[in-house]
Amino acid sequence: MKKYIIYCFHLLLPMIGGSIIGRLTANDTKNDYRQFKKPPFSPPGYIFPIVWPILYILMGVSFVLSIINSGKQRVVTVTHYLQLAFNYMWSLLYFKEKLRGVALVDSVVLLISVIINAITMFKAKGLAGLLQIPYILWSVYASYLNTGNWLLNKDNPEYFKKQ
Repeated sequence: MKKYIIYCFHLLLPMIGGSIIGRLTANDTKNDYRQFKKPPFSPPGYIFPIVWPILYILMGVSFVLSIINSGKQRVVTVTHYLQLAFNYMWSLLYFKEKLRGVALVDSVVLLISVIINAITMFKAKGLAGLLQIPYILWSVYASYLNTGNWLLNKDNPEYFKKQ
C-alpha cells in the first residue's frame, strides 16, 4: 500500500508544482504575452493552459512507469527531478524576475535535460520514454519562442522591467 501512495505522489507532483508556479506567475504571464512582440508561429495565449497540464500528466505517468520494477530508479529519479527543476525555474526567471537572458539559457539547458530524461526513461521502460516525445517537441518549440521573444524585445527596456 505504501508503494502505491509513493507512486501517486510522484504521479501528481509535476502537476502540483506546475499549478503552484502557474499561480505565482499568472499576472506576469498575461501581461507579458499581450505586451511584447512575439515571433512567427506563436500560439494564442489560451494554448498554454491546455498544453502544460497534459505535459505534466505525461511526466508523472512516465516517471512512475520508468521506476516500477526498474533497475534504473536512481538515474531516472535524478534526471526527472532535474528537468522538473529547470522547468519550474524557467517561469520564475522569465516572468517573475524578468531575467530574460538567463531564462533563455535555462530553456536550452531544460531542453537538453528533457532529452536526457526521456532517454533514461526509455532505457528503463520504452513506453515511458516514448511518452516524453510531446514534451521534447514542446521544449524545442518553447526554446524557439523564448529565443524569438528575446531577439524581438531585447532593446525594449520594458521587457526587463518588473511590475
